[in-house]
Amino acid sequence: LLFLSETGGKDRRSGLILTIPLCLEQTSMDELSVTLDYLLSIPSEKCKARGFTVIVDGRKSQWNVVKTVVLMLQNVVPAEVSLVCVVKPDEFWDKKVTHFCFWKEKDRLGFEVILVSANKLTRYIEPCQLTEDFGGTLTYDHMDWLNKRLVFEKFTKESTSLLDELALINNGSDKGTQQERERSIDLNFLPSVDPETVLQTGHELLSELQQRRFNGSDGGVSWSPMDDELLAQPQVMKLLDSLREQYTRYQEVCRQRSKRTQLEEIQQKVMQVVNWLEGPGSEQLRTQWGIGDSIRASQALQQKHEEIESQHSEWFAVYVELNQQIAALLNAGDEEDLVELKALQQQLSDVCYRQASQLEFRQNLLQAALEFHSVAQDLSQQLDGLLGMLCVDVAPADGASIQQTLKLLEEKLKSVDSGLQGLREKGQSLLDQISNQASWAYGKDVTIENKENVDHIQGVMEDMQLRKQRCEDMVDVRRLKMLQMVQLFKCEEDAAQAVEWLSELLDALLKTHIRLGDDAQETKVLLEKHRKFVDVAQSTYDYGRQLLQATVVLCQSLRCTSRSSGDTLPRLNRVWKQFTVTSEERVHRLETAVAFHSTAEKILQECPEQPDAFNDVDQFDEIEAVGKSLLDRLTVPVVYPDGSEQYFGSPSDMASAAEHIREKMKLVSLKKQQLRQPEATTPES
Repeated sequence: LLFLSETGGKDRRSGLILTIPLCLEQTSMDELSVTLDYLLSIPSEKCKARGFTVIVDGRKSQWNVVKTVVLMLQNVVPAEVSLVCVVKPDEFWDKKVTHFCFWKEKDRLGFEVILVSANKLTRYIEPCQLTEDFGGTLTYDHMDWLNKRLVFEKFTKESTSLLDELALINNGSDKGTQQERERSIDLNFLPSVDPETVLQTGHELLSELQQRRFNGSDGGVSWSPMDDELLAQPQVMKLLDSLREQYTRYQEVCRQRSKRTQLEEIQQKVMQVVNWLEGPGSEQLRTQWGIGDSIRASQALQQKHEEIESQHSEWFAVYVELNQQIAALLNAGDEEDLVELKALQQQLSDVCYRQASQLEFRQNLLQAALEFHSVAQDLSQQLDGLLGMLCVDVAPADGASIQQTLKLLEEKLKSVDSGLQGLREKGQSLLDQISNQASWAYGKDVTIENKENVDHIQGVMEDMQLRKQRCEDMVDVRRLKMLQMVQLFKCEEDAAQAVEWLSELLDALLKTHIRLGDDAQETKVLLEKHRKFVDVAQSTYDYGRQLLQATVVLCQSLRCTSRSSGDTLPRLNRVWKQFTVTSEERVHRLETAVAFHSTAEKILQECPEQPDAFNDVDQFDEIEAVGKSLLDRLTVPVVYPDGSEQYFGSPSDMASAAEHIREKMKLVSLKKQQLRQPEATTPES
């Protein structure tokens, strides 16, 4: 039964040849009957009308089996069978019995039955229509035919089932309402087999059948295939055409469904984004309205806002993805979805941009608040530093340090002014942003919250202004005090300088003012110069006294005790007393010298003929006494009130001055002698 087949050969009436090989094993008539029914169902009605020639190969079977098979043909295919050729074995059957039986049953069977040897089968059928088993040349591979037939049967079954399923799906998609279409597609959306696989199987089968039709199977040996009706090439082609048509419609249905599903998914995601942004997202922003009252508070609010932004960024990422998907669908150009897609895109963009703007506004507001509090903190620290500097009592060492401190104070005050101006600018900018917050509003009235923020900002600026004003007042007082201290130090320095100048004048008086003049005129000139020199010293002393009096007034104003004025005044008085004593001594010497030179010059200039000269003996005694007194003073030091002594010039200088006086005294003495000689000679004569 395995090789029961239609070989593709034809008899002389162009009828198909059916070969039934029998074997030694027990043959099941039921299976044989089913197989015959299947084989006879393959040809078309046109082929069946031409009749069949049945070859029963009984060479390996018993006569009774052959007889049963022949009789079964009467029940299975009586009308289609025109000739039955029973191939007998090489052993001889009972010819008489067999021949008699077939001949006897001819009329009842309805077809002719002949008993023939395999080598004589060509008398009834052309060799080219017989296979090699019966001495023919027809090439036939039963296993190949069976495999192809199985493939065909499988393809037919799967394609027919698939066509029904696709038709159900496609027809369901053509129903009236959208709801009915979706329900139908949902129930029968996926076919039981893959259409691509079935189509590929059909194409491979058709290609194989068409190729075998014109090409030999073994090295170019000609092979006569079965008719198209047997191989069902038209049926395969028809099924493929139907499958392609239904599958194309099915793909369109799937595309529409996929597009609708994608659109619904996009719409669902859009609503998720919109609902979250307008719901929890907006609620998060509504609860965040403060700006903090310090840097730390503002930073905490910024951190909280960053957490809110992080949550929003996840939804914004979904927005970007959805926007790309919507743009791709819009580019596809389906007019029926353009309006809906654009509406979704617009709604999504409006909500996202509005929420992003609110987040950006809040971030800018917090950043402005942080900058405001930073400037306020810096300004507060500057004011604290300035106040601390003002609260410390000033104890500078000199005027330069006071000037440096005053410069530093002015720089700090200038820095405070700049900081306060910066605070005002930051505060005004922050107030402007807060005033614009009402335009966002986060869906609520922010008047109360804004008032708290505005009051806080204005309060900070007013407090800083008051602190700055207090510091300015203290700076004014400190500036006046420091300027007075600078003046005090200046007065003390100038007073000390006056003492130095007066000491230098005293030193110059002692060391350089030593000449007494060579005559009365020169001595008078020296005396006049000395008086002017004394006037300079007097002015210096008076200047020093005035400076010291000013220091006393300044110390009283500053409520402090000068560190240097305490010993400057005694020094000034001491030097001035020394200068006064020295000056008086100098005046006395010059006046004595003037008297000495005047008298001496008068005596030396008198003529001997003048009678009065001889009578003025007292003048000589006076000039001698003055000269001796002057010489004595030159050798005596100046004694100061404190008991100290000081000489004019050096000993050599004094010796030179004394020598000059002695010479003049000698001249006077000589003049005296000259005047006395005539007086002595007169009595003798």
